[in-house]
Amino acid sequence: MKKFNVEMSVGAFMVVGLLAVAYLTLNLGGLELFGGDYYKVHASFTSVSGLKSGARVEIAGVQVGKVAQIVLVDDQAKVVLALKHEVQIGSDVFASIKTQGIIGDKFVQLTPGVEEDYLQDGSEITETESAVDLEALISKYVFGKVE
Repeated sequence: MKKFNVEMSVGAFMVVGLLAVAYLTLNLGGLELFGGDYYKVHASFTSVSGLKSGARVEIAGVQVGKVAQIVLVDDQAKVVLALKHEVQIGSDVFASIKTQGIIGDKFVQLTPGVEEDYLQDGSEITETESAVDLEALISKYVFGKVE
């Protein structure tokens, strides 16, 4: 009987330990099992060079969402942004693609405007700025085509 209790205790301890590891893995990895509480807005860019699905969406350096999808529509990159429901953004927001550090990851930076009209699920952000192509700038400088 004692052996059975020890085995049950060890088994229960292992199950609790595995559940804790699974929770930490999901939490620290930023994964969401049930999709989270987001609404989606769209923005079109002429170039999203280096931007990937899952990239951060920030306002003033604070993550407020993520890039859900990037598709090509009429020679433009259409980016679907999943924004947290608690974040209300005016309809005159400005979206730009920025680089984190010199050779870091790309992310979408939102600069809020002054409109009190908020973006709704499925809205379109009309004011956008594409990513800066660092290689093109360097080649212009190196080969003397800077204007």
